[in-house]
Amino acid sequence: MRSLKNITHFRAFHHKNYRIYMTGHGISLVGTWMQSAAMSWLVYRLTQSSFMLGLVGFVGNISTFLLASFAGVIADRYDRKRTIIITQSLALLQALLLSFLVLKGTIEIWHILLLSSFLGFIYSFDIPVRQTFTADLIGRREDLSNAIALNSSIVNLARFAGPSLAGIIIAAFGEGPCFLINAISFIFPLTSLKVLQLTQKKSHIPTNNVLYDLKKGFHYTFSHISIRSILLLFSLLGLVGMPYQVLMPVIARELMHGGPKTLGFLMAMSGLGAFIGALYLAGKVSLKGLDNLVLISGILLGIGLISLGHSSILIFSLLSCTLTGFSMVVHMASCNTLLQTISDEPMRGRVMSFFTMAFMGTMPIGSLIAGTLAKHMGVTTTLTIGGILCILGSLIFSRSLPHLKSKIQIILAQNIETMTEMRVEIKH
Repeated sequence: MRSLKNITHFRAFHHKNYRIYMTGHGISLVGTWMQSAAMSWLVYRLTQSSFMLGLVGFVGNISTFLLASFAGVIADRYDRKRTIIITQSLALLQALLLSFLVLKGTIEIWHILLLSSFLGFIYSFDIPVRQTFTADLIGRREDLSNAIALNSSIVNLARFAGPSLAGIIIAAFGEGPCFLINAISFIFPLTSLKVLQLTQKKSHIPTNNVLYDLKKGFHYTFSHISIRSILLLFSLLGLVGMPYQVLMPVIARELMHGGPKTLGFLMAMSGLGAFIGALYLAGKVSLKGLDNLVLISGILLGIGLISLGHSSILIFSLLSCTLTGFSMVVHMASCNTLLQTISDEPMRGRVMSFFTMAFMGTMPIGSLIAGTLAKHMGVTTTLTIGGILCILGSLIFSRSLPHLKSKIQIILAQNIETMTEMRVEIKH
């Protein structure tokens, strides 16, 4: 039997550093999704307000919109491993503080807003650096797309397991243990980072100030039609499509007439769909077809949101969540892979910072809008509007596909030429 690292779907695991890091990070992600589900239920239990759900989502992510571009400069300038160790340690501290307040029974909504803002500040630096760090773990450009798809697989497998466990734990013991488990889970990625043996790269000594590098990254990103078109569509979906997750407690309570277990099932099925989508992408051996997947997944996300908003039957809602999870991760991972592949190495960190801004930066605004609309117009209307806009935005994006296809063909030709040269060198 072939080992996992020799199977096409898992070829990124051939790289030892990737195996070590993703094992630790994958364990931590289960805790992260447990905290996410517990946080949503805690806020809704304390306030009974869809607006407060949106507000917590807003303050938890607005830092990314404001700071991610600077984080991209840091990712291109400084040691990425050391930066991730700092951010993961701070995230551990945030989870500890949250668990202490909840277990002590003194948690108030202002605590949640403050700690969510703190975590958002941490992740505004952590996420762009971790996105770029994947290339450091792999080394071979042809395995990068597989590594990104496997990242999404691991994230969404945790997204399936985490909320399911959280729903059971919340029903039995309350939200506090979920936050404590998340804090403990950070020990694993921190340990894995300590034992990584990365090839020392030539250090980059900054000769320009941060604002100059930021301006240069902005010009590079938005002067390229392919990069710009991907980011604009991704921003739209982050604004009107992906924030549906903050409304999950409302969907579970008002549409499904359920409790924390129902919330856990809905989030778990969304995670299962995302895991299936990521695993599907992991089987792709080249960039070919990813441009079409960006378009199709955007349309499917819109359809999933509309169907979820109009369902009051649990099984149909679970299927709708599976579709939204599948389409969301296929869209996200396809955009991620394309951007990292078509970007020049010196600029990749800054391009990925704009990618993070397009997702984590627009989501807080979208969360606030979704929470406000759900309060005044109802969750069904809110999801329907978001779904329609996702479909329309995807259709507009289709106009840029010819240029993106030509860019992909150039990269594929370069990869073939590189592999041919390597074979010639081996023969000699």
